[in-house]
Amino acid sequence: MKRKIIHINEDLCNGCGACAFACHEGAIAMVNGKAKLAREDYCDGLGDCLPACPTGAISFEEREAPAYNEKAVKENKARKGVSSPSRLVQWPCQIKLVPLRAPYFDGADLLIAADCAAYAYGAFHEDFMKNRITLIGCPKLDAVDYAEKLTAILHNNTIRSVTVVRMEVPCCSGIENAVTRALKASGKIIPHVVVTLTTDGKILKNF
Repeated sequence: MKRKIIHINEDLCNGCGACAFACHEGAIAMVNGKAKLAREDYCDGLGDCLPACPTGAISFEEREAPAYNEKAVKENKARKGVSSPSRLVQWPCQIKLVPLRAPYFDGADLLIAADCAAYAYGAFHEDFMKNRITLIGCPKLDAVDYAEKLTAILHNNTIRSVTVVRMEVPCCSGIENAVTRALKASGKIIPHVVVTLTTDGKILKNF
């Protein structure tokens, strides 16, 4: 059958493995330092791997390919003990480590979260990380002011929206404050929301 499926340009692939990590279906494998579409029937054609590729080596094409085999994908996940897919689509994700410019930032909905939030809130991947580029940090442990770097990221890229997820503890105010200052200093009007979680994983406020 003819359908939309991904194409990997090996000449552009730098072997980082980010696409294989981002592929929730397990269709991509790393072979001899290059990404390969190992299972065409595992590729759903949605392209979760595209924003993860730092070199633009992945694109869509329409061609003859086996139909997407959802049953086989589920069975493969079950064999590997995968209960739900990771929604992290880029690497690195630490605020201190991410570049100031990257293809995955263009047109992105940005999630800026406190380190502890993902451990406190069980459905963090599905409810907050899904369809967003994730940046994490802890202003107390990192002992840095994120505002300058976040300002550069917001200014140098086309960010569509910003969601901040923090804990109710006082030290988390640092990450919210840094985002607030970065949004103002970027010179752009970007919709944003702040979600505060309790230490037992409940949403305390969302505005």
